[in-house]
Amino acid sequence: MIGPSGPVRVYLACGVTDMRKGMDGLAAQVQTMLRLDPHGGAIYAFRGRSGDRVKLLWWDGQGLCLFAKRLEKGRFVWPRAADGAVSLTPAQLSMLLEGIDWRNPLRSWSPEAAC
Repeated sequence: MIGPSGPVRVYLACGVTDMRKGMDGLAAQVQTMLRLDPHGGAIYAFRGRSGDRVKLLWWDGQGLCLFAKRLEKGRFVWPRAADGAVSLTPAQLSMLLEGIDWRNPLRSWSPEAAC
């Protein structure tokens, strides 16, 4: 299976990241800027300046994995903070990767009250 399985912590690195960085550069950023362990099993997400690219870094127990995605249209929704990290749920990460605003997803229907 590609990607992490089961319950996992997700952190968005606030601010802008140089998308030329690879695994080692992003792992160093997790350690220095976020003060977290890149080998702890969490997913770390980074966004580029233009907002249409995202990279995810995680440790799968055997090595670091890197996932990259570029949206053809639109931008990834990101926190406005300049530094630090924001914690997300795996469901919010799925919405983010689909280009959905994970902060306030809208339901396609609302349940009605019984009369």
